[in-house]
Amino acid sequence: MKAFLPPYLALLAMFPLLGGSATPPNIVIFLADDAGWGDYGHSGNRTVATPNIDSIAAGGVSLENFYVQPVCSPTRAEFLTGRYHPRGGVRGVSTGQERLDLDERTIADAFKAAGYATGAFGKWHNGTQYPYHPMGRGFDEYLGHTAGHWGEYFDPPLDENGRMIRTQGYIVDVCTDRALDFIERNRTRPFLCYVPFTTPHAPWGVPDEYWQRFKDKPVAQPATLPDQEAIDQTRCALAMIENQDWNVGRVLQKLEALNLAENTIVFYFTDNGPNTWRWNGGMKGRKGSTDEGGVRSVGYLRWPAKIAAGRRIPQISGAIDLLPTLTSLAGVPRVGDKPLDGRDLSPLLLQQPGQWPERMIFNTWNGNVGVRSQTHRLDSAGKLYDMIADPAQTTPVNDREPATAARLADAVKAWRAEVLGESQRPGAKAGARKKAGQNAVDPRPLPVGYREFPITMLPARDGEPRGGVERSSSAPNSSYFVNWTSLADSMTWKIEVRTPGRYEVTVDYTCPVPDAGSLVELSFGSSRLTGRVAPGWDPPLYTNQDTLPRPAAESRMKDFRPLALGVIELPAGRGPLTLRALEIPGRSVMDVRRVTLTLVE
Repeated sequence: MKAFLPPYLALLAMFPLLGGSATPPNIVIFLADDAGWGDYGHSGNRTVATPNIDSIAAGGVSLENFYVQPVCSPTRAEFLTGRYHPRGGVRGVSTGQERLDLDERTIADAFKAAGYATGAFGKWHNGTQYPYHPMGRGFDEYLGHTAGHWGEYFDPPLDENGRMIRTQGYIVDVCTDRALDFIERNRTRPFLCYVPFTTPHAPWGVPDEYWQRFKDKPVAQPATLPDQEAIDQTRCALAMIENQDWNVGRVLQKLEALNLAENTIVFYFTDNGPNTWRWNGGMKGRKGSTDEGGVRSVGYLRWPAKIAAGRRIPQISGAIDLLPTLTSLAGVPRVGDKPLDGRDLSPLLLQQPGQWPERMIFNTWNGNVGVRSQTHRLDSAGKLYDMIADPAQTTPVNDREPATAARLADAVKAWRAEVLGESQRPGAKAGARKKAGQNAVDPRPLPVGYREFPITMLPARDGEPRGGVERSSSAPNSSYFVNWTSLADSMTWKIEVRTPGRYEVTVDYTCPVPDAGSLVELSFGSSRLTGRVAPGWDPPLYTNQDTLPRPAAESRMKDFRPLALGVIELPAGRGPLTLRALEIPGRSVMDVRRVTLTLVE
């Protein structure tokens, strides 16, 4: 009988056969939220100081033409799967549209299967309810927020392995603290540590020590559209980046202190273009755009044990390449068999001989599709640009290069048909999608009731307000339900109960003290549960969260408390879970941030 080896020891035993080092490498991945290519010293920014982030490029390679998608959740899905995000069901950034289909397999699935410890610490943005939750997608542990963005950066409530906890400190520092703890605890075995930072995404909140350095600082380089630049927002974004750089430095120092730096692959990138008009190397477009400025990211990778320092790699690459590349470098078999869109970049990184084939990388958002070749970009309007001679996309060259324009247009048409499922003229479909909006609630039900993950959180973001009920802001991600004043009002969540049984129900709520006492009912099919909204709880809106005034589209937050409604018996099946009022003695019922269902038996 053969002796059994734990997965990571078995991997260690086979690693020499894979051409790797004596031990499998650790993996640390940093992902910035809403940073642009131009927000770093290595890119030429003279206002910000990012020595720790820049050191990753200096100690390894810079992927000079690295592409992501125009917004957050699509890029994250492509990093996780190596596949274009529409293939995995990701078509929006909120209300359930950000979820990655459950038949997709992730980079964490692969490393976990190979015996790696896996942890994620920060913004997830590919699903909240298990098994969309990070711990259902290959990660052993998680701390952060699963929503697209978060309204509380100081002392934030965060999801810790499926339960909400209140933390202390600045959100980026808190999540980095947990990443450091994860690395320390797993220093004797291979690990995959994913740190998706929350910043510089709005709201504009940064620790005061950083703001004091920036609030009156001259901005050395103007935005591509200088008349649209809000200088204080630029200052705050760069202050956030400097805080992020400090946290990257803390991780790099931890790796050094534990003698792990030599054999750890570190990668840093961003999820889209900058969220405001600020310096970005003169590129056209920003977040939300399929032009170069909306989708070009930094891509810095170092692995001192194997990759020579200080090189710049010009070949186009992107987030879709990370799964095949990192699994290849680590000698880890991929989990899953769906066709990949990404390429293994290890021949470029390791300077292996051979011809690198030409390729195209596609970007899409809100019905628009653009394509980048090594030398050209065809934008969403069909205009062709020579990106070598004209990197700012100022002058279309369709007339001068009709064959190239036709070739890329045919590629876009074929990609639309294959990936977006379009069989008619693209403009008609695109218009329909734009009209439907990115905040429509996704028709896929929210799963409820897994014994291995008994807590299911149903935030207002994933529900539908009915009657006079409204969201606290137009951006759903960190919103809560308000204006519940009538017996005709309600809120619903489309759910699928996987395990029939008894579920404890809590509602995170606030309620003016004079209005306490409403009788509310939660129903699913023929099941009913009633309870009183008491006591009254009416905390003030936070005043300690914002360095700059919060955008009108984002909710101002407050301290919600849990209301224990009781226990409801839920049958298996799909349908609406509805919360409504039966009696309203005051002027309003309550504001609702989330409903939580906990399977108890």
